[in-house]
Amino acid sequence: MTGPARRDVLRMGALMAGGLPLLGGVRPAAAATEGVAARVRPPRFRDAWFPITDFGASGDGTTDCTRAIDAAIKACHAAGGGHVLVPAGRWATGAIHLLSGVDLHVDKDATVLFSTDPAAYLPVVLTRWQGVEAYNYSPLIYAYGQRDIAVTGGGVLDAQGDNAHWWSWVGSGQYGWRSGMPNQRADWAALEKMGENGTPVDQRVFGAGHYLRPSFIQPYACENVLIEGVTLRHSPMWNIHPVLCRNVTVSGVTIDSLGPNGDGCDPDSCQDVVIRNTTFATHDDCIAIKSGRDQDGRRVGVPSKNILIEDCVFLSGGGAVAIGSEMSAGVSDVVARRLSLPFDASIDEASVSWILSVKSTSTRGGYMRDITVTDVSCPAWTYVPFEVTYTYMGGGASDLYPDTSHITVWNWSVGGPCDYPYRVRGVPAAPVRDVRLTNLTFEQPKNPPVVENADVTTRHVTT
Repeated sequence: MTGPARRDVLRMGALMAGGLPLLGGVRPAAAATEGVAARVRPPRFRDAWFPITDFGASGDGTTDCTRAIDAAIKACHAAGGGHVLVPAGRWATGAIHLLSGVDLHVDKDATVLFSTDPAAYLPVVLTRWQGVEAYNYSPLIYAYGQRDIAVTGGGVLDAQGDNAHWWSWVGSGQYGWRSGMPNQRADWAALEKMGENGTPVDQRVFGAGHYLRPSFIQPYACENVLIEGVTLRHSPMWNIHPVLCRNVTVSGVTIDSLGPNGDGCDPDSCQDVVIRNTTFATHDDCIAIKSGRDQDGRRVGVPSKNILIEDCVFLSGGGAVAIGSEMSAGVSDVVARRLSLPFDASIDEASVSWILSVKSTSTRGGYMRDITVTDVSCPAWTYVPFEVTYTYMGGGASDLYPDTSHITVWNWSVGGPCDYPYRVRGVPAAPVRDVRLTNLTFEQPKNPPVVENADVTTRHVTT
């Protein structure tokens, strides 16, 4: 949905995030949370500015500025770092590749319009697609092996994805696909098989002639990353997807992207991450913590851990906070606090299906542990506010269940209707251990809670 009503709601959501009242009490996992907050610091940049107009860019919305932006980034990097300025205007571009020491600063009156021509994202780069490493189209903003990088400012990054561009590749009529049109199914099946068989990564080459959609912003194997203040719209696929990164801050971002698999922010095999004051309107999960898929995730073997989520607003999507489902190297030490899930009838696909979704299958392995979600205000509809499942997307044919334990859910006020207040289901071979639910109110559940093969303790829980 577009138009003033939606923009106003998104803007208000970002403001609400900083002022959401607490529901009282002492927070669990406080020491771990404050440790992450103390360690994670955004990078600093030299007070040197490199306007892209100095390198030949034109803000008329049609002139291709790819070379000018690239030249500005390289000049900034060579000079010892600073800010590459995208001034007021409408700037058309293809892939943007950041280098160490560079802040791409998008003015509040600037809109960056990314090309919908897949050729603008070639040559292929090393990426991770649904948890499996491959060479594919470049993410729209990409960095590999860099330090001290940022995308900041109050401007708009518009990928221009829609049913005629990118989204139909998912192969769904909901997103413009029709019989005879290309889609990602064969490529995804091939890549998944490559991951399972251990095909060398340099032989997993897609890109031209293939249909695996790129992420919007992806720092890969980077350290000291900041994404702040910008608005992301209409991503081809996942919006913010840091992979194998350390010291990542996402702050004050607005994500307005209802395309297929349009996750908001997915830290993937990342450590020391803070996501705060960010507003999400997505079709798929808002935040999903990941660490690789099945055998390929176990091969890389880098978990996600030490992640703090705070003061965020979730307007639409799958899970507000999801763990998985691609988490084969493990996820631990995640704290989410002061979350708001408001309801506004003017928003398409209004509301979120899960507040906390811990999801996996029998093929993933790994672990999901030490997860805390506190101080949640949710007047909107949810499907199941809190769920643990091993049968996500039907499960799998193996018996590599994850080790799931030590989950704290605390101080939630869920006023909207829901199908189940919580549903925690392990299996006999892999029970869910040590789930603690405290000070929770579910005002309109349709059905009673479900607990199967799980150790769940409750205190002051109203259903």
